[in-house]
Amino acid sequence: MILVSSFAVLLQEVAIAMTGPSFENFQIIATGWTFARRRTVTGMLLAAGVAGRRHHAAFHRFFAQARWSLDDVGLAVFRLLEGLCGDFILLAIDDTLAHKRGLKMFGTGMHHDPQLSSRSHVVTNWGHCWVVLGVIVYLPLWPDRPFCLPILFRLYLNKKRAQQERRAYRTKPELAVEMLRLLCRHRQNRRFHAVADSAYGGQSVLANLPFNCDLTSRLRLDARLYEAPPPRTPGQKGRPRKRGPQLPTPAQMLDARARRIELQIYGRCQRARVAQTEARVFALPERPLCIVVVEALCGGRGREAFYSTCVDATAEQVLTWYAQRWSIEVTFRETKQHLGFEEPQGWTRRAVQRTAPTAMLLYSLIVFWYGLEGHRHYRAIERPWYPRKRHESFADMLATLRRRSLRESISAWAPTGPGSQKLLALLEQTLALAA
Repeated sequence: MILVSSFAVLLQEVAIAMTGPSFENFQIIATGWTFARRRTVTGMLLAAGVAGRRHHAAFHRFFAQARWSLDDVGLAVFRLLEGLCGDFILLAIDDTLAHKRGLKMFGTGMHHDPQLSSRSHVVTNWGHCWVVLGVIVYLPLWPDRPFCLPILFRLYLNKKRAQQERRAYRTKPELAVEMLRLLCRHRQNRRFHAVADSAYGGQSVLANLPFNCDLTSRLRLDARLYEAPPPRTPGQKGRPRKRGPQLPTPAQMLDARARRIELQIYGRCQRARVAQTEARVFALPERPLCIVVVEALCGGRGREAFYSTCVDATAEQVLTWYAQRWSIEVTFRETKQHLGFEEPQGWTRRAVQRTAPTAMLLYSLIVFWYGLEGHRHYRAIERPWYPRKRHESFADMLATLRRRSLRESISAWAPTGPGSQKLLALLEQTLALAA
């Protein structure tokens, strides 16, 4: 089995980050990852059709010992996506839990499980916690549908695990800042804008942003806000003031007069009351921020506060930027359900740090390929009980890639005769049902 040639061309962009033999193995692994039902190394070899022809240890060594950098591969994928970005490149940062079993696997520990937890009940589970940085893009095919395509990854070790592995403990925000600096240094002439939830919106991130990167995140409703410090008068004694007069908290801002707006976010029209001001937070008084407080007039979101380092932004822009952060949650779900993000079973350090992120890099490549070429070959399966389906899902994109690859492989055998097209149609239908 081989992947369709239009997708294989995209894989060539990754070749710069690997040696020739490693890239050859990567192509086989990408093929197996696309077709396998279980994403273990041996499962990929079976799906790619190379089991028995090459020893499986070579592919285990690709993740565990081969000399290639996951960051270099991620930056190579970013260069593909850069053409879809506008004046500034919108980024999303978040973390996700990959459930695992086993005590000897590198990096495992007890982490907060957001899928099973609620506001009143916190659940922890054993596994890997990945901090992910992705690029939010809009495909020309769907100008109103954001996709978050992951490019950089860091494995978070909790304090106990970091001590066991004899490694310095680093918080999730510190890992996020490291990835932001790596990407912003790679493209110093471009402007970046990161959106993240409150876990990555604190002082540790805000105070260490690269010079060409802005940040939009959440803010506490009881946050202390201040004006800029007053100018120092000639002859004034004492140290210069760091903060000006204290301003109302975000919750108090909504108690005063607020304007009403309508926004098309989260796939629907939302009406809300909104208040906006320029202020500085207590922990970082030297940096002005655009503060936006919103109260939904319909739905259950209640009162929320946000900030952005883009001081000149409007409230509508800040809320729209933050709403696009949800696309990274969709990415996490799709990669776990359809690409087996949690299924690899490597246990050494390098194998753990490389294998699972490969699933998300393939997600980025598949979505990019579909927007560039694959959508022309999409054939919907007739489902009359789903009359309102607006867009193809990632499952449809993956099925299209499989179907086109199968068709090209069979066409290479040059079947002729009146039944050749019926044979291709039958095989494509069988593959679509199996997927």
